[in-house]
Amino acid sequence: MANLVRWDPFAELSALQKQFFGDDLMSPFKGVNIPTTDVYTKNNEMVVEAHLPNFNQDNVNIQVENNALVISAERHEKEEDKDKKYVVRESSSSFYRNIQLPERANTDKIEAHLEEGVLKVRVPLTPLPEPKKIAISAKAKK
Repeated sequence: MANLVRWDPFAELSALQKQFFGDDLMSPFKGVNIPTTDVYTKNNEMVVEAHLPNFNQDNVNIQVENNALVISAERHEKEEDKDKKYVVRESSSSFYRNIQLPERANTDKIEAHLEEGVLKVRVPLTPLPEPKKIAISAKAKK
């Protein structure tokens, strides 16, 4: 029996608004970017495409937790310029994405590739059984 979870898009939108536009200037989520992410199914697999410009594969972490695909990344840049008064100039950017996996996902065979700033994660899906065709007879049996 499948467990159904009601998804509330407005709750997620509200959480994002609080995260990015909230009054708390010390929020731990400042600087978190949500990448453009496409999730679709094709040929018995679920495909997740996340656009991650300026990230390399060492910056990206992909895990499966509680039947969800978790993609996170963090990038730090450090610049030293002896002509300026600061010793080190640092910047960082990061993001986090959690995608619920279907029950028929084969998590042992997930593949991921990062090419030209696009992360593509392929999750194989167990094919659904073919529907059973019922023959129709001309006369009902008594």
